[in-house]
Amino acid sequence: MEIWHIWIIVALIFFILEIFTPGFAVACLSIGAIGSAIASACDWTLKIQLLVFAVVTLLAFVLVRPVMLKLFHKNSKEVATNTDALIGRQALVSEEIKPVVGGRVKIDGDDWKAVTADGRSVEAGKVVRIVKVESVILTVEEQ
Repeated sequence: MEIWHIWIIVALIFFILEIFTPGFAVACLSIGAIGSAIASACDWTLKIQLLVFAVVTLLAFVLVRPVMLKLFHKNSKEVATNTDALIGRQALVSEEIKPVVGGRVKIDGDDWKAVTADGRSVEAGKVVRIVKVESVILTVEEQ
């Protein structure tokens, strides 16, 4: 068995491992192993083959991986969760929001401390839109 056979086996093992790992990272190692197999078939020394493995793997991480991630995740939508899901939603002012002190809003039955984005006051009973969440304080703007 020649060395290039071993590089091809290593590449196949990496491709099989990629099935069980997300992110196309192990496949980049496989591409590097294929590059080393080509270097070995050209009768280059083992040191050169290892250098080719490192360089081709690095190039695969930099050039191929981002393209593949975009290709595989082009239809997936980023879903906001937790407090990030509140941004853009409407809330009802339950206690007047004053410029310095702030106030309270209700959304989904929960009561939150709120401040306005522009520093103006908003009367109780008005509907506001949430523009930012910082810890437990919502920044809102009047609709």
